[in-house]
Amino acid sequence: MIPKSVRIVEVGPRDGLQNEAKLVPIAAKIHLIESLVEAGLSVVETGAFVSPKWVPQMADSGDVIAKIRRHPGIRYPVLVPNMQGFKAAVAAGPIDEIAIFGAASETFSQRNINCSIDESFERFAEVAKAAIAKNIRLRGYISCVLGCPYEGYISPSQVAEVAVRFFDLGCAEISLGDTIGVGTPLKAIAMVEAVAKLVPVSHLAAHFHDTWGQALANLYAVLNLGISVIDSSVSGLGGCPYAPGAAGNVATEDVVYMLQGMNIETGVDLAKVAAAGREICQVLGRTPVSRTAQALKSRVEN
Repeated sequence: MIPKSVRIVEVGPRDGLQNEAKLVPIAAKIHLIESLVEAGLSVVETGAFVSPKWVPQMADSGDVIAKIRRHPGIRYPVLVPNMQGFKAAVAAGPIDEIAIFGAASETFSQRNINCSIDESFERFAEVAKAAIAKNIRLRGYISCVLGCPYEGYISPSQVAEVAVRFFDLGCAEISLGDTIGVGTPLKAIAMVEAVAKLVPVSHLAAHFHDTWGQALANLYAVLNLGISVIDSSVSGLGGCPYAPGAAGNVATEDVVYMLQGMNIETGVDLAKVAAAGREICQVLGRTPVSRTAQALKSRVEN
């Protein structure tokens, strides 16, 4: 079941930066996006049209969308929570893909988007209809698929119920997010198996955070179930403002290194994506958390 190739969805410019307190200049964001495309990533999440009051780092997403240089064959998805966000995204520039985001946890849904799961899908239905009418690809994110910071354990059946609702809306891809990074391989397998009974595995993506250092193990586990799309963030940047204790996403560099070692094609140049990670970390004034990036840097220096 292990796929011969994997598409990596790079979420660093959005999910990776959204929780950073230090505002990143527009020029640095655009350079990051360009560097990631140059590294061979074919899907680069570029921003979010959400309230700047709650996520100030994404307040300039419209300017980023308007100013990036688009390359043929590359998708530049943006996150939208509702019709207001959708209209703002469309007004900002050409949009080829949008992502809507919900949760498998009622409490997290309330804390993250201020509504119940049922209410969230009432909003999503309008956005999905508008996106499909404009031939804009639709993606769905599900948070807390392997645990919630408020409710704890989330059953695989809960995740499956939410996933099929996204699928029925017309989502071409449904990203299963271990938002707080508490999952372990057998739990990840049980969750994906439950979802795959209702949604074809070809429409699923894995979005695992690395809080407990389990992300790569969890990814390997679900690759064996046929998952062939992985969300990751350059240099392991990331976190969620509404998920206390959540560390960053699994690092793109670490994912690429693992997949290369498994002879799985990604189309990504490891050295180039590591360089992009070092550059954005310099802007943020931090050290890259990716072990692969650190090893590559050490090899060059020595």
